[in-house]
Amino acid sequence: MRSNQWHLKYLKIAEAHKVSQGQGVTVAIIDTGVDPHPDLKNNLLSGTVTAGRGSGDGRRDSDPGGHGTGMAGLVAAHGRGSNGALGIAPKAKIIPIQDGTGAGGAGEMDDTAEAIEWAVSKRVDVISISSGGGSSSRLNAALRAASEADIVIVAAAGNRPGDFLIQFPAAAEGVVAVGATDQRGGHADISVTGSRLAISAPGVGIVSTSVNGRYRTGTGTSPSTAIVAGAAALVRSKFPDLSAEEVVHRLTATADDKGAPGRDVEYGYGVLNLVKALTADVPPLEGSADPSASAAASPSQTQPTGNAAPEPENRSNVGSTILIGVLVALVVLGLLVTLLVVLLMRRRQQPRRF
Repeated sequence: MRSNQWHLKYLKIAEAHKVSQGQGVTVAIIDTGVDPHPDLKNNLLSGTVTAGRGSGDGRRDSDPGGHGTGMAGLVAAHGRGSNGALGIAPKAKIIPIQDGTGAGGAGEMDDTAEAIEWAVSKRVDVISISSGGGSSSRLNAALRAASEADIVIVAAAGNRPGDFLIQFPAAAEGVVAVGATDQRGGHADISVTGSRLAISAPGVGIVSTSVNGRYRTGTGTSPSTAIVAGAAALVRSKFPDLSAEEVVHRLTATADDKGAPGRDVEYGYGVLNLVKALTADVPPLEGSADPSASAAASPSQTQPTGNAAPEPENRSNVGSTILIGVLVALVVLGLLVTLLVVLLMRRRQQPRRF
């Protein structure tokens, strides 16, 4: 089983675990619940079930495919010696929160908000959300409360072709939006792109724990999110005095830059590098109040210097051509935006697991 977890070798997990294994850190998994898998049960604490789901302690997975159990295993599975699944932070603790009413609409969003509120009340260190959809005032307030409580909030960007834009809560300010990469470290086609993307991590063919002692293989930004949540646990354990914002800064500042230089829409600040996140000399973050924007500006964000280009000789003709082009572009853009909004309103009525 361990050899099937290709992401462990890719992330140089053995080297990272010589520095930190997540001791003393608690991660809330807001998902479908978590079964006490043999590779995970020693790290599984009692959690809760949100009101829309009834009652319970979260230690039962409502998904037959074991989505929540898989995410928890990616964060903190301890395995059985050299056998079984291994998580990114095998000495961290998991608090399972089973959310989702199944009714859709605002009730579903408020159910996730309730889960975040409960996690804040338990003073967790990291919140991992491998789902997304719409927003509500209560959900926004819950996310703000989690940020103010110095909690690292990690969420999945979303999966194509079903999602067009980065989903909520990943799109919210202060939340680390996570994209997916493949076995070669390249952008995974399934991963949604956008300017809010903060970091990317392995998300194709990821093996983890599942229900009834079984294992599952998943692809998407869900497993990528759980892996980054585990990375945040390692950093919080190694550097307990760092704020949540500084933890995220360490993750993004040490990521392996891919795509366009600096932050880009496919990778965010780059692909997670666990060893560098735990060992690199990272200057303190200055001034940013948004963890998802915690790194130096990319070259594309700086203003060019030097002499301006000479003006064209026929300004009137050029100006008319530009004006017509702008008007046509605005009309086309307006139609596209209207269509996109209609489609998104339909899709965002019910959050989805990624």
